[in-house]
Amino acid sequence: MTVKRKLWLKSYPSNVRYHLDYPYKTLGQLLDETVAKMPDTLAMTFGTQTITYRQFGNRVNRFAGALADIGIERGERVGLMGPNCPQWEIAFYALLKLGAIVVQTNPMYIEREIAYQMNDSGATTIIVLEMLYPRVRRIIEETSLQRVVVFNFLAPVEPAEGLYSYDELIKHEPVYPDVAINPIEDLAVLQYTGGTTGVSKGVMLTHHNLIANTLQVLEWSINMEYGKERVLTILPVFHVYGMTDCMNYAVAIAATQIILPRFDPDQVLETIRAYKPTLFPGAPTMFMALNSHPRIDEYRDSLAAIKVCTSGSAPLPLEVAQKFAEVTQGKGNLVEGYGLSEASPITHCNPLDRPTLAGSIGLPLPDTDYVIMDLETGDREIPVGEIGEICVRGPQVMKGYWQKHLETAETLRNGWLHTGDIGRMDDDGFCFVIDRKKDIIIAGGFNIYPRDIEEVLYEHPKVKEVVVAGVPDHYRGETVKAYIVLKPDTEAIEKEFIAFCKTRMAAYKVPRYVEFRTELPRTIVGKVLRRKLVEEERAKLQTAASTESV
Repeated sequence: MTVKRKLWLKSYPSNVRYHLDYPYKTLGQLLDETVAKMPDTLAMTFGTQTITYRQFGNRVNRFAGALADIGIERGERVGLMGPNCPQWEIAFYALLKLGAIVVQTNPMYIEREIAYQMNDSGATTIIVLEMLYPRVRRIIEETSLQRVVVFNFLAPVEPAEGLYSYDELIKHEPVYPDVAINPIEDLAVLQYTGGTTGVSKGVMLTHHNLIANTLQVLEWSINMEYGKERVLTILPVFHVYGMTDCMNYAVAIAATQIILPRFDPDQVLETIRAYKPTLFPGAPTMFMALNSHPRIDEYRDSLAAIKVCTSGSAPLPLEVAQKFAEVTQGKGNLVEGYGLSEASPITHCNPLDRPTLAGSIGLPLPDTDYVIMDLETGDREIPVGEIGEICVRGPQVMKGYWQKHLETAETLRNGWLHTGDIGRMDDDGFCFVIDRKKDIIIAGGFNIYPRDIEEVLYEHPKVKEVVVAGVPDHYRGETVKAYIVLKPDTEAIEKEFIAFCKTRMAAYKVPRYVEFRTELPRTIVGKVLRRKLVEEERAKLQTAASTESV
């Protein structure tokens, strides 16, 4: 299908090209080029450690050679499980140089989740932080795993049968076999979906997908100079957003990564003061936490060094962006973007040459097309302004789901990636996400979009965070429930929020129930697990029904 009108081109920043040339190269070759050009540039800091690009490249080559010696070959799937740290990134690029496929494994996973992912991917090896190794040990016999490589931040790990020490392997000579890799066809990563709406699936991303998305993001950036930038890497790099927007981005532009293993507001602000990053990709919850930090004023001058802040993984409330612009003295332009694992992940972003457009995820990146399809068939492009499913296509779109042909055929149709998100396009080509297709609440025959209600509740002065979900209702099928985290030192009752909504929306949308929480269940990158809240409600009903039957 041909896109009728690319309305977004008239809104493109003047310094951004719509079409780019994408090199035929692997991520390993991308690293090699940066090492050759900028060997003495600082590649990363981690605590007291500093590593130049020469040292980074040397360690990657040493580890690649050692992994080849223990039997890892082209096409093998290898789990990589740990927090942000140099060892993780060294292992990532070493595996890719061998033509192996990195299976991104969340370090928060429990045994059942690890076993599922290893078996689903057919992983033969896992590289894991020592403190997480006991979880792997307990399930290894029920998986396809044959080898385990363990790393640590401090003391070297003692090797044993089937257990290898990263510190011993890294002593290998910096030589590795020359492996023929096709960047367009060969997989680099199996990025498992977060499972927020169902069973986790392995998204097949090629070297070309990941390089294309990295270059698209670089093109979208403004005033970024090769070899001179500093990227604050707090987003987990085992997640596709952190992998592309922090790690691969930094390598492509020879930037210094300032690596933190987790988000702690005090540590983040002290790190910003010490290193003055110029790029800060994050999630709304991070910016909310910094905005409300009691000593934020002490860090204003350091924050002003930030050139670009991008927010993803969840909707960015307008007041959060405005407050962050204030604390960075108008220099840290915080803009909302959009993406999904199936697109490496970024497809849209607000322009960086102007304030973010309220409620919009922005414009498609270079070489990315999008249309709004009808919700009934998903095959008909609908007029501007109408609500339908957001569908995208571009060089960053996945090859498919690992060993899930039916799901692939359902998601990739006629050249378009069906995102499952509902939105609309305005006359200037800007995209607005209304909600997820699977999150629609159907109450009494009405379609209700949770985000509509959330945006209203965010206007209430006592609301810090809110999520709305459809919960079972014997009469309406589903009904609306709001889960609210109050701002510090505030008190409230259910009725005041219901009354607040009644004056601002149609009666059928108004929440019937409000529950106050100290925090909301989230994924590692801050996306609210709406499904988990619904599951909790269903479990309550089942428990109540069981009690009544007794």
